[in-house]
Amino acid sequence: MADEVQHWHVTYNDIHNLIRKATPKIAAEFNPDLLIAIGGGGFFPARVMRTFLREETSNKTLQIQAIGLSLYEPLDGTTAEQIGNEVIRTQWLGPDSGKLLLGKRNLIVDEVDDTRKTLHYALSELKKDIERELLEYPEAQRERLRSATQFAIFVVHNKLKPKLAELPPETLYALSYSSLINWLKEGICSYFAGEDVTDLWLDYPWEAINIEEHDQCAFADKAKAYEAASILS
Repeated sequence: MADEVQHWHVTYNDIHNLIRKATPKIAAEFNPDLLIAIGGGGFFPARVMRTFLREETSNKTLQIQAIGLSLYEPLDGTTAEQIGNEVIRTQWLGPDSGKLLLGKRNLIVDEVDDTRKTLHYALSELKKDIERELLEYPEAQRERLRSATQFAIFVVHNKLKPKLAELPPETLYALSYSSLINWLKEGICSYFAGEDVTDLWLDYPWEAINIEEHDQCAFADKAKAYEAASILS
């Protein structure tokens, strides 16, 4: 019989506190000019992140833009083969996407890095928008503008599992001096996670119909984990 999927219920307070703990590092190392929330799971984290970043930095007018991407959700016009395999774009930043992003430090926000397909798609497509916008400028100005445009990624949870898509190596590892120079030149992004987790099924509170029941399940999950840790110790 197949192994039962292990669920872990996450509360709004859990998410709020993970973002609160992650924000000082993001503010110090990246200090974004713009937040780009990946809908739907990135909406709540981005809104909480903005509150903390406005407190941590001098950017009191920090704004959130949204993109809609779907990997697992069934949508009108999609086939069964596409679900889980192909990232579908449902909403974007509009025809002036590149203009909005150019010259800014852009923080992409999502709830979870699972297969990494969604993050890979978002970063790749946003960088394509930048390159299209750069064509509107004289060639002599493009390198300076490209260098001034940076991306970072924040996820509440990073699943420790094999990924099905890649981000640039400098995104995931400490930068050497030469890598840092390339990072500045190419606009390669930094990667931040609120928490690393094993390959669990994460139940987020915005997916719950009964939030009180959801929070009770989260309390029970934590109690079981504490009991298991006590036995092992």
